[in-house]
Amino acid sequence: MTRTLVLGGARSGKSGHAESLLAGHAEVRYVATGRRNSADADWDARIDTHRRTRPEHWSTVEITSYAALSEALRDDVPTLVDDLGTWLTGALDDLRAWDSPRGTVVGAVDDLVTAVDRFEGPLVLVSPEVGLGVIPESRAGRLFRDEIGAANARLAQVCDAVTLVVAGLFVPLSRPSDRPTDRSRGTW
Repeated sequence: MTRTLVLGGARSGKSGHAESLLAGHAEVRYVATGRRNSADADWDARIDTHRRTRPEHWSTVEITSYAALSEALRDDVPTLVDDLGTWLTGALDDLRAWDSPRGTVVGAVDDLVTAVDRFEGPLVLVSPEVGLGVIPESRAGRLFRDEIGAANARLAQVCDAVTLVVAGLFVPLSRPSDRPTDRSRGTW
């Protein structure tokens, strides 16, 4: 069993890296969290492009509600979830939480963390790493940044590996408990 969280910015290469982690499996379920929108032809074209680039033997599940993601993780087929940012956006939409207090989506994140923790097959989760720069000007931007940051931190605790992808390069991350603790040598 390996549960891997792959973090990175927009167009960093995180999806390609995530796909490479499951390339050797005969069966892979790809859970696509971006919901189709008939009013946005560009978005739907992006979804279609992603679908065409996946191996033909991979099955695709396009989720249409935030709860569907946890349901898609009920069996242990090797699974790639791409991406948790669009999943969170859908959860905020479904729960009408854009103007609600922070933490309104905690129950949805709880369900996801539980599903990930219970998953016993190979699992790769792709998520945006945001908040490394300017504080968003809008309330919605700040809400998204705060909620995805909290979700990523919680998911990192139940994953076996966490990787950051920057400019197409991947860097394995470690938890504080994975590091040496001899402070006299300046290491943590």
